[in-house]
Amino acid sequence: MAHSVTEDQAAAYHRDGFVRIPEIIDKEDAARYAKAALAARDRVSDLPADPAFTHVMQLWKHDETLRELTLSPVVAAAATALAGVPLRLYHDHLLIKEPHNGAATEFHQDQPYWPHLGSRHSLSAWIALVDVPVSRGCMSFIPGTHRLDDLHPQDLRDADNLMRVFPHLRWEPRVTVPLRAGDCTFHHSLTAHTASPNLTDDPRIAHVVVYMDADTRYDPRPRPAAGPLPEPDGTTAGTVFPDDDFPRLP
Repeated sequence: MAHSVTEDQAAAYHRDGFVRIPEIIDKEDAARYAKAALAARDRVSDLPADPAFTHVMQLWKHDETLRELTLSPVVAAAATALAGVPLRLYHDHLLIKEPHNGAATEFHQDQPYWPHLGSRHSLSAWIALVDVPVSRGCMSFIPGTHRLDDLHPQDLRDADNLMRVFPHLRWEPRVTVPLRAGDCTFHHSLTAHTASPNLTDDPRIAHVVVYMDADTRYDPRPRPAAGPLPEPDGTTAGTVFPDDDFPRLP
């Protein structure tokens, strides 16, 4: 059954650039996916070194259980309702903050990292697979920053990087959104967001599904990367992303 996004939730998303959707998956499924996520982490021998989190991408291509979550029609229906345009999958990634990880992921926007041209809308579903209180590394957002376009990719390790470009953001309210297992936030690709350190004894496990406008075209220009990002093999500049590796949502 498709998830029903309420009018209030849609209005909040378009006003603020993010919205919390409670219980987008049930707790039993969240626990099952969390177990699969830890197993997927343990199978990867060459994880990139990162002080803020353990990062595994493209699970939908090689993990049967997590593929269910990445391609969930419930999550996809909510994303499409919020975006208001046809979407395709850009990628998924598992973000685990290990216990007693004191590193924050600093304020940044996602879209400046991505090789996208002509996207009318892109957004991410950040799905909590365990309870994520403030002390375990939940997300905070600066409302309205989805209207700030044409920015350089920001440094995820520099707490002041985005603020140097827009000094007024130092004084803007920040909204912190703790989540229960099975809850999610959707955030626009330009919404500034951060994640706090994990100060608890348990890993913070989040599964992120990134959606882009189905008509997005490939932009091959070099850009600083926050990490490895999927790019279409053999696709020339200005070409729509291919369906096989970036499937359209039903």
